[in-house]
Amino acid sequence: MEPENDTQISEFILLGLPVEQELQPFFFGLFLSMYLISIFGNLLIILATITDSHLHTPMYFFLSNLSFCDMLSITTTVPKMLMNMQKQRKVISYGGCLTQMSFFLFFSGFNDFLLAVMAYDRFMAICHPLHYTAIMNPQLCILLVMVCWILSALHSLLHSLMMLRLSFCSPLEIPNFFCDLNLMIQLACSDFFLNYIVMYSGAVVLGGGPLAWILFSYSKIVSSICVISSAQGKYKAFSTCASHLSVVSLFYGTCIGVYLSPTASHSSHSNAAASVMYTMVIPMLNPFIYSLRNKDIKEALKIFLMGNP
Repeated sequence: MEPENDTQISEFILLGLPVEQELQPFFFGLFLSMYLISIFGNLLIILATITDSHLHTPMYFFLSNLSFCDMLSITTTVPKMLMNMQKQRKVISYGGCLTQMSFFLFFSGFNDFLLAVMAYDRFMAICHPLHYTAIMNPQLCILLVMVCWILSALHSLLHSLMMLRLSFCSPLEIPNFFCDLNLMIQLACSDFFLNYIVMYSGAVVLGGGPLAWILFSYSKIVSSICVISSAQGKYKAFSTCASHLSVVSLFYGTCIGVYLSPTASHSSHSNAAASVMYTMVIPMLNPFIYSLRNKDIKEALKIFLMGNP
């Protein structure tokens, strides 16, 4: 195939999910419900942490940022997917596709970095409790979140600039419901070897680095918990980490399953179905994980919703 001239590229076609036509209304209602639950649930977490002075701590400051990121991340992909489910021709403009890809990478990267920061917070709280308040001061917490945003922005900007150098082949069909970086690279007619090098190098450094730190932190946390003499003390220490561990397991488990599985086919509809997990299910489940397993959050939500302490 001959590559198209860059000026002629006007749109991509999002093939979407492998859903039968007669089941489209059911899945439209299902995904719309998941989207609304995610937005409402994460918004409640943010409002609860802002309005309750008891939750003005580093752990809940990071949690509110995670909820904010989840709201923006799911909004990057799902509304466009819902619109396309109602159309016969599921297209997205070239500029819109690059923008969606950039924002998806941005929020995914921030989620990745923030989970590592939250692991550091739990590491300090359990392994160095006497110095926790002094070290995890508001200035450091804000600085850590800002670093997460900046690194995520630079990572997203790098991939966006790398995409601009590519020419694409027709048909410009993406076998997913959003503009996934890897799938877009596969549509290129020009040499995309450098793009793959940058993509996998970024995945190893920016994905493997935070994960390695999380594993290291929890190895130290487990060691510290094991030396606690009382069973009640061990339970209390572990309970502060349980929600974060659940979110980490969901996030990394899903990403590894989709992108690193030996059977993963990035050009198949099965991969699009698996993408639902990390684009919709995880942002929807995070508020439930933190609210159902956290007494402070439940109390704050009760006060916020009922209006009485």
